[in-house]
Amino acid sequence: MRYLVSVIDDKSNSGTESEMVAIDAFNERVRADGHWVFAGGLAHPGTATVIDGRGAEPVFTDGPFVETKEFLAGFWVFEAPDLDVALRLAADGSRACNRRVEVRPFL
Repeated sequence: MRYLVSVIDDKSNSGTESEMVAIDAFNERVRADGHWVFAGGLAHPGTATVIDGRGAEPVFTDGPFVETKEFLAGFWVFEAPDLDVALRLAADGSRACNRRVEVRPFL
């Protein structure tokens, strides 16, 4: 089963040097343990474009879908046999990046 682990922050690209070292070490361990699928950091929501293609012509709007103080700053996608393993990985990831995270299974 795959799980999305969203990193929650109120600024983008805010990792300190020591946090980046911890994240790199965590990522290497996740790869070595066979749970790695994909991960990445995201640019500030102000760089987003929202597209509504439901009408005859798509409508493009600059900026985030929703205005909020905190936002999705990055993510991991893990492969794990069950939710307990995914939660353990997410807790370790939260510790490594020093941010709150949210875990959601893929359907």
